[in-house]
Amino acid sequence: MAESLAPRRWYEGRVPPPVIDAACAALMWVLARALPGAQLWPMGNTIGDSAAVTIAALALAAVGGTLALAGVAAFRRARTTVNPLAPERARALVTGGGYRFTRNPMYLGMLWVLAGWAVWLGNAAAWLGLPLSMALLTLLQIAPEERVLRARFGAEFERYAARVRRWL
Repeated sequence: MAESLAPRRWYEGRVPPPVIDAACAALMWVLARALPGAQLWPMGNTIGDSAAVTIAALALAAVGGTLALAGVAAFRRARTTVNPLAPERARALVTGGGYRFTRNPMYLGMLWVLAGWAVWLGNAAAWLGLPLSMALLTLLQIAPEERVLRARFGAEFERYAARVRRWL
């Protein structure tokens, strides 16, 4: 090991990332309802003029879901933990597949799903949920995970982090 595992801060790794994104999605809905003047286009549904909005929203969500599930599949193939609350159980540093382009395809996929939700809501204020999700995931999950990976995989992780961006 390159260094001992640093203790987690009290707020790190306590809330599962899907819960963080669900909270952001709920906030996006609240903002869209609270600020009707920020409506950019009619909210999506499958009837009438907003069918294109629904199709675009579903397409973004489908791409995001596929990206996230591909990340999970890569972890399964590597026989390492997919539990984001237990990064110290990592047995392998996964760098193939989607991990060649982003260090966090699962979280990026979740972000695409949120983007689909923002499109469906059609409200400018709803888009604030995306940077909020990124900030919360980076602070509460990604930074602590990276500390653990740095400690477990040392120079191998450093080389990987130097060539692949955290988000995109």
